[in-house]
Amino acid sequence: MTTTEIERATGTKYVGRPIDRLDGRAKATGEARYAAEHHYPDLAYAALVHATIARGRITAIETAAARAVPGVIEVLTHENGPAMKPFKVSLLDPLGAMASGTSVNYLATDEVHWNGQPVAVVVAETHEAARHAASLVRPAYEELPAVVDFSAEEPNATPQKRSMLLESEADKGDAKAALEAAPVSVDLRFTTPPHNHNAIEPHATTAAWNGDHLTVHEATQGIPWVRKQLALRFGVPERNIRVLAPFVGGGFGGKGPIWAGTLLAVLAARATGRPVRLALTRAGVYHTVGGRTASTQRVALGADKDGTLTALIHTSVARTGRVGGWQEQITSASRHLYAAPNIHLRQHLVQLDLLPNIPMRAPGESIGTFAVESAMDELAWELGMDPIELRMRNEPERNPVDGKRFARRFLREAYALGVERFGWNERDPRPGAMRDGRWLVGMGVATAYHPAMHLPVSAAVRLSADGGVVVRCAMAEIGVGAATVQAQIAADELGVPLEAVRVESGDSELPLGAMAGGSIQTASVASSVLAACRKLKESALALARRAPDSPLRGRRLPDLEARDGGLFHGVSGETYAAILTRAGRDHLDAAIKPGALGMVGALRDMRRWVKAACGAQFCEVRVDRDTGEVRVSRWLGVFDVGRVINAKLVASQLRGGIVMGIGLALSEETLIDPRTGRIVNASLGEYHVPVHADIPRIDVHWLDEPDPTMPLGLVGVGEVGITGVGAAVANAVRHATGKRIVDLPITLDKLL
Repeated sequence: MTTTEIERATGTKYVGRPIDRLDGRAKATGEARYAAEHHYPDLAYAALVHATIARGRITAIETAAARAVPGVIEVLTHENGPAMKPFKVSLLDPLGAMASGTSVNYLATDEVHWNGQPVAVVVAETHEAARHAASLVRPAYEELPAVVDFSAEEPNATPQKRSMLLESEADKGDAKAALEAAPVSVDLRFTTPPHNHNAIEPHATTAAWNGDHLTVHEATQGIPWVRKQLALRFGVPERNIRVLAPFVGGGFGGKGPIWAGTLLAVLAARATGRPVRLALTRAGVYHTVGGRTASTQRVALGADKDGTLTALIHTSVARTGRVGGWQEQITSASRHLYAAPNIHLRQHLVQLDLLPNIPMRAPGESIGTFAVESAMDELAWELGMDPIELRMRNEPERNPVDGKRFARRFLREAYALGVERFGWNERDPRPGAMRDGRWLVGMGVATAYHPAMHLPVSAAVRLSADGGVVVRCAMAEIGVGAATVQAQIAADELGVPLEAVRVESGDSELPLGAMAGGSIQTASVASSVLAACRKLKESALALARRAPDSPLRGRRLPDLEARDGGLFHGVSGETYAAILTRAGRDHLDAAIKPGALGMVGALRDMRRWVKAACGAQFCEVRVDRDTGEVRVSRWLGVFDVGRVINAKLVASQLRGGIVMGIGLALSEETLIDPRTGRIVNASLGEYHVPVHADIPRIDVHWLDEPDPTMPLGLVGVGEVGITGVGAAVANAVRHATGKRIVDLPITLDKLL
């Protein structure tokens, strides 16, 4: 639908409409330039040399052969590389803590902390020369004992500590005693493997120094974090650093922290005095960018014979690297989903000599919902009860752990709509009873759940006398349509055509926005954009009141409607252009800078309400009775995601999450050699992400019920789509075959 068509149909109301991405043409034609596509005069190219041991020290490093390659400018190692300052993260900066990757001070130490750690950087006149020379660098090592086998180390796990944003434990009643006394119970152990990030754009950096001023073109989800860390690491003021990321080819958490490639590109540019581009190979991403942790989980459920839960126990073991990593909130969903009177939740960690793990789409919830929702399905089998009926019987009125109020929750309505649209009532409840030739057909459901929040960010809006509007915020555009959504919001709030709005983003010179992660960016930026637009309207009205003949004289802003490029009361009003021209002004500006008090308010809001996106995932699978091959043949997701700002973008995000969840369920697995800590399938030829042939038509629907506690009532859609998917597939396989698979991915060898 074109903008003109929308205007005719709705009177310039854009929020909720399926508007095409404003940057779509630029991306489709190649006009949009990514981090590795910016040219500088005298540009040089860098490549990394990776360690081949898990832990130890470099005793020697032979670089002569690499230096002899024509075009090589420099080979930087711990012996000659300029020192960087140590890694820092502030405990008062929740987003910084979320984005913390690794504390390794690259090339300032001879220590090796994981297999794949960069130990040298080659800089050359061409990308090809740099890569070839890097292959000729020969480090020698003193190996030290390393712990790399997650399964072997699991018994040594220790309790995970609480953080400002993440709860790691909960107790309500006596869950152990209630489980033992329950007439019906299940007690299952689940495992999930590590996963790696595979964004369509591998990580890349182009860095250029001009004296002590630095410009960095970067594939990042968190511009403020990159700028802050570069300033700390290289000892220059933040104002001297400009980070540019107008287009990012996918993030999913992997481009939240600052990784080795970024730091070493900047280091190489400073050492050589040349602009430097460092684009990681796909294998380089696996070896230097963290992914999702492996996990083991126990879920035990007790219930009365009518299906009323009496006990819920969910414990987990995950891992971090010895030099950093993200602590997954694996039991998060179990805090909120079911009204059990006795609940016990615990999370544990092991430290391994591996690359630090980092958030990956719905960290914690994506694998945590696999376990708890599979266990609920198994309990339904034990009870002889429909799995949806079991869930609805235990749907809570308030948050089960602490009694907090839900901001709003429409999970019952999502399931009811899903039952109707999916044809759930046509399901034969007997395992293996539904067949289509040699295929066993199964249907499964699971609940999707992801917490919602918004944080204070800065934004600025300019209204010009020609009717144009510019929205400025250093948010990251990682492919979700962030600029399009904010343009829709500003257009509606100011009552101007969408074509009149231009969004500037992806530049640290702009007001600093939220990191594109945790499904928080849209709501966080929207809050400030709305506030800035309201300030602009107040300023415009104040100007109008000064004119004796203005039809707005004596009017108050709450009595006015922003439309047709101005402020109106019924048919009476003025355009912004008329107001500014009469006042001799060529523009008005409004800026929002929340500061520390804004963060305090956001944390207070989190303590008051339980906010979340949720939904019902419906899956149909077909399993070959002879080979065990599993095919997902049909999918429906019905979601409660608050108010929908752009229907086309929301559908895309929800489908994308489901596709990633199908990969999690059936194919994705990072294979780590338990002897060496080496990732042995570090390529898309051996790490199997879903392709078109693996994915059926995916139907998605939403309820469009605004959350009254969130800006514009929106909640966030980027991550809820992947949650519950692994369980829905496993539950459908259980229905088709009678077998409960508790170890992901669900491969044919586990079914034969």
